[in-house]
Amino acid sequence: MRFTTREDIEAPIENVFAAASDFDGFERQALRRGAEVTRRDNLDRIGVGSEWFLKFRFRGKEREVEARIVQFTPPNSFRVDSRIGGLHSAIDVELLALSPRRTRLQVAVDLKPQSLSARLLVQSLKFAKSNINKRFANRVWQYAQDIEGKYRNAG
Repeated sequence: MRFTTREDIEAPIENVFAAASDFDGFERQALRRGAEVTRRDNLDRIGVGSEWFLKFRFRGKEREVEARIVQFTPPNSFRVDSRIGGLHSAIDVELLALSPRRTRLQVAVDLKPQSLSARLLVQSLKFAKSNINKRFANRVWQYAQDIEGKYRNAG
């Protein structure tokens, strides 16, 4: 199952990439929300091979996530593969400079079930796909607005 959306942002591609790939910031957000976050690599900076292990409670059950950056091409794109139980996902973020001060952000999420329970989950998501796609697009739009606002305030 695949979810995709795109947004145009009034900011240079370098600024958008820096915000979209702020994995340290994402770690802090997860910690503030009660997740345990462990960095599993020894790399000096974020790039291909960066790995995290997250543990959190969701809907009354302990969940574990393994995430790894498998492609990282600043300032154009990156890909994060993750696994939550029997559900594998790939998150692709692509940026395109439309002008020196305008960038298109495209986000795609692919869900691939690897177990029976994950297949049942994905099957149930298919029934609500249009609603989930709207929520996904809205969340990316909000994130794009945040990036744009930070750029305007910094400039």
